[in-house]
Amino acid sequence: MSRQRFASRNQNTMSFRSTKKGIGPVSNTIILIVLACLLGLLYLSQITKTNAYGYQINALSKQQAELKQEHDELEVASARLQALDRVKNSQPAQNLVSVAPSGTVAN
Repeated sequence: MSRQRFASRNQNTMSFRSTKKGIGPVSNTIILIVLACLLGLLYLSQITKTNAYGYQINALSKQQAELKQEHDELEVASARLQALDRVKNSQPAQNLVSVAPSGTVAN
């Protein structure tokens, strides 16, 4: 089809060209690879954070177990010390007569 310089009768004087430019297959592939790499980095950073929190939780759990054991030991020591006071102030203990030493044994 030949193009004329001047428009003839019943023809549009404007010509429209489709200038639709798309992304080629190579560009699509590169963009997909970059997106996959970004998603991989995001995944790895989340896993790293999760592991860091896991270490903190483990350390706090250890500390909690140690503190619980220390608490139990302190409860036992407190019961022992209170028992001495209770025995000393009990009615049977107050009815006891103190005894003076009668003498010493010489060799």
